[in-house]
Amino acid sequence: MAVRRGVVLILVIIVLACLVSLAGVLALYLLIGREPTVAQRSTLVLRVSGDLPEGGPDEGLGQFLPGTRQPTLRGILENLRKAKVDPRISGALVLPNGIDTGYWAKLQEIHDAIIDFKRANKFAVAFLEYGGDREYYVATACDRIFLLPSSPLNLTGLAMYELFLRGTLEKIGAYPDLMHIGDYKTAPNLYTEKGFTAAHQEMDESLNLDMYEQLVRGVADGRKKGQNEVRTLLDQGPFLPEDALSAGLVDYAAYEDEIEDKVKADGHTFGPKIEADEYLRVSPGSVGLNRGPRIALLYITGLINSGRSGIDPLNGPVAGSDTIVDSIHRIRDDGSIRAVVVRIDSPGGASTASDVIWRELVLARDRKRDRPLVASMSDLAASGGYYVAMAAPTIVAEPGTLTGSIGIYGGKIVTSGTFAKLGANIASVSHGRNAEMNSAIRPYTPEERAKLEEQLRAFYIDFVDRVGQARQMKAERVDEIAQGRVWTGRQAREIKLVDRLGGLDQAIALAKEHAKIPRDQEVEIVTYPPRRSLYELLAAQFSGNDEAARIGTWLGIRDRRALGIVASPLSLFRRGEPLALMPFALLR
Repeated sequence: MAVRRGVVLILVIIVLACLVSLAGVLALYLLIGREPTVAQRSTLVLRVSGDLPEGGPDEGLGQFLPGTRQPTLRGILENLRKAKVDPRISGALVLPNGIDTGYWAKLQEIHDAIIDFKRANKFAVAFLEYGGDREYYVATACDRIFLLPSSPLNLTGLAMYELFLRGTLEKIGAYPDLMHIGDYKTAPNLYTEKGFTAAHQEMDESLNLDMYEQLVRGVADGRKKGQNEVRTLLDQGPFLPEDALSAGLVDYAAYEDEIEDKVKADGHTFGPKIEADEYLRVSPGSVGLNRGPRIALLYITGLINSGRSGIDPLNGPVAGSDTIVDSIHRIRDDGSIRAVVVRIDSPGGASTASDVIWRELVLARDRKRDRPLVASMSDLAASGGYYVAMAAPTIVAEPGTLTGSIGIYGGKIVTSGTFAKLGANIASVSHGRNAEMNSAIRPYTPEERAKLEEQLRAFYIDFVDRVGQARQMKAERVDEIAQGRVWTGRQAREIKLVDRLGGLDQAIALAKEHAKIPRDQEVEIVTYPPRRSLYELLAAQFSGNDEAARIGTWLGIRDRRALGIVASPLSLFRRGEPLALMPFALLR
């Protein structure tokens, strides 16, 4: 009898615990679902930091917990778009701090969005706690720039760094048996070289110079200076606060608590502050946005691979072909969708997965010819990322987007020597002449190498032919600008790999135009893949399915990115699988 009572008591406790948990989740949902009160003449506090993830389909639990979410590009742009038309918002305080992205396109998109926000006769001021080059570039879009009196303005120019591991592999007894198609397909150089090849250095110098000139133009336009003057100033950096002030690079050397009085002295109304995290809960519909004809926004974010999308602990988002194809089918079957915008932030990945996504986009485009398809490139849309983009008749990129890399590589890293150094021996038994072709025990035989080259060259030829058809160029011309070479968006526009320069708003505007939707008519943006619900996110957390993603947070962003690029061909993709993946560089 006592045992039975004990069991009943335990069951009652479990049921009560479940009810309390459900009540807590319901209360949390009701709390976060309520829009905040925005006072008249409020100032939006916009924090720009971290590596600025795209923030499309799924931002994790942070999207439901104010104050915990990392700033995302989508969140920043959406807040600026809402605040522009919201009569309760009089201006914005932009706080660029700790920006850790290695690229520039997203920063250009934020820069342009701040300028667009100001067109509504609203002010924008920036406060730099630390004046790094990326933080300063964002700040130049604002009316006034405040610099902490104890912080230097670290404006010195741009440099690119490449990592070469051939010497490391030799020390551990490993051998990179890799092949590539395209003189500039330098992704395998990470493993096969000890320094720059001539083609690799030429490409990096071209990219770095073009990005440097874009930075010069941005600073010159923002600070109303000549470009030659800005180049001279860059050679004189970094600057002490007083020197930055005298050079006209900043307007005030002041603390954050001094901003309000100085802004009011300039004739602006600096009202109550509302944090960006809180303002995100203001629905676009409440200020007259995101209503009308429907446009699908399909995100392809991260390394492209087969299977379902997810998070890799080192590489971050992975765009799984199964997940993307499911979304394309849903878009194709939805008769209310008037146009489709594909948003790409990817260095590429598996060639087969890229081909699958491209094919489904082409089918969706051709079966619904009255439904325009536009591609929008973020920081990266290269190699496999460009492959999927060329399904769209119109491609939009930022000047700083890295794109192209029309090429392919494949192979393996032979690790038997590494095991031998540890006293280990690997023995094998196989049947079939090429059964061990992709084995890491030994290098390729001449016959196996010929097979691999045949596969790679066939994909490259198809890639070039499809680019030629999509961009209406002869295959010979495509081959000239392909060869695995990476281009900036500005360069890609000149060689006709890209149609327009601009961000996501520009792509949506073009989609509206092609769909014959009036320019001044609002549209409803429907995001794919759909975000997971609060229930699904909590279930994933409690089940441990998101544990792998949390492992990656133990490392810093730059360390995680570097380790991910080193490890990805070994851990994410099938051994021997041809890769349409751009080379890795650190741009600082």
